[in-house]
Amino acid sequence: MTDQQPLNADEILDVVDENDQVVGQAPRGAAYARRMRTRASFILVRDAEDRIFVHRRTPQKLVFPAHYDMFVGGVVGTGESYDEAALREAEEELGVQGLARPEPLFKFLYETAEHTWWSAVYQVRCTLPVDPQASEIDWYAFLTEEELTRQLDVWPWTPDGLAAYRELLARREAGDL
Repeated sequence: MTDQQPLNADEILDVVDENDQVVGQAPRGAAYARRMRTRASFILVRDAEDRIFVHRRTPQKLVFPAHYDMFVGGVVGTGESYDEAALREAEEELGVQGLARPEPLFKFLYETAEHTWWSAVYQVRCTLPVDPQASEIDWYAFLTEEELTRQLDVWPWTPDGLAAYRELLARREAGDL
């Protein structure tokens, strides 16, 4: 599978400034290669037993291939709102239809030397049977928060997902969520 092309490199994305205002558009691959700021949605999914959906990304992913993540989600398409992207991405990645609209929690700017995107973080409860998108996810499980915490220093996590999760925990600890 390593000889396959990365997914979605030609998808057109909005490019945004430091205030999250659209300043142009670019193909995803070019935006990442040139470190243009884009938008992403992160959705923390819990099942009926309050466990968190955790998955490993496929090796074909354009960014952070074969890394684990405690969020589903992805880029916000050109002209799409964060809310629209959150629902679309959650349903696509979980392989469900009729999911409740994810609840917005907070926004933050994810920035490293390689990547930068405004990130809207959501949560949703999914009691539907999941059938994850094989092109996006090659392993998944619902883990308790304790099980997830035990893996934080063991598994290779997506850096942006880990940053979002740590921000979520910090805001929860501060009583902001």
